[in-house]
Amino acid sequence: MKISVALAYYNGGNYIKEQLDSILKQLGERDEVILSVDGAEDGSLSMLEEWQEKDARLKVIRGPGRGVVSNFAHALSQCEGDIIFLADQDDIWKKDKVKKVRKTMVQTRVMAVLHDASIIDGEGNPTEAPTLFESRNSGPGILKNWWKNSYVGCCMAFRKELLSVVLPIPNMMYMHDYWIGTAAEYVGRVAFLSEPLIDYRRHDHNVTEMHRGSLFFMIKKRLRILLCLPLLKRRAGKWRAEHLEKKKRFC
Repeated sequence: MKISVALAYYNGGNYIKEQLDSILKQLGERDEVILSVDGAEDGSLSMLEEWQEKDARLKVIRGPGRGVVSNFAHALSQCEGDIIFLADQDDIWKKDKVKKVRKTMVQTRVMAVLHDASIIDGEGNPTEAPTLFESRNSGPGILKNWWKNSYVGCCMAFRKELLSVVLPIPNMMYMHDYWIGTAAEYVGRVAFLSEPLIDYRRHDHNVTEMHRGSLFFMIKKRLRILLCLPLLKRRAGKWRAEHLEKKKRFC
């Protein structure tokens, strides 16, 4: 069972070595990390290219330069693995994350897995902050997650079959992770692992905030989601019909 890791990169030289070390040590020889670079003005591109020459599992590609959602979508489009993990450039994967997520996939046959995360500061020190699951009251449910999103991408993995439902991601979708998690719910089930399997780094340059935005921003974001959901439902319906037809052929 091949593993792909989709990592969207933008000026992440301060943290990327620690993150890649924590990921690559858990991967097999056939696995891959697709690192899509939207920008490396911090001088980190040469480091990434040197790393790629030393480790064939790391594939550094040029990003589309249209923001984090497009960058993740671009990385996902290049993934060839049976299970696809999402990764941020500044976190740290805990030991056995891949093993535990893969085991859950095999045993439960879910479409996606979401796990908890411990919060660390910019220097990598543990904090007293609640875990991600605690702060977001994480759990399944399309309506529940429309109101308060549980699907944080760096804590997610999903089956490659879901890519045909997920891609392309509409331009008006604010973040990719809610889109992927909801797609998984439309076509199957999502498993929630209460064990924190990454250290989730919070610092001044995070794309995702831990606190709520303004009322106007929250309303705008949810309206965009509502406008996109009919498309996701149609794709999911087509996916289910195609897979039902495949099952009939082999019966």
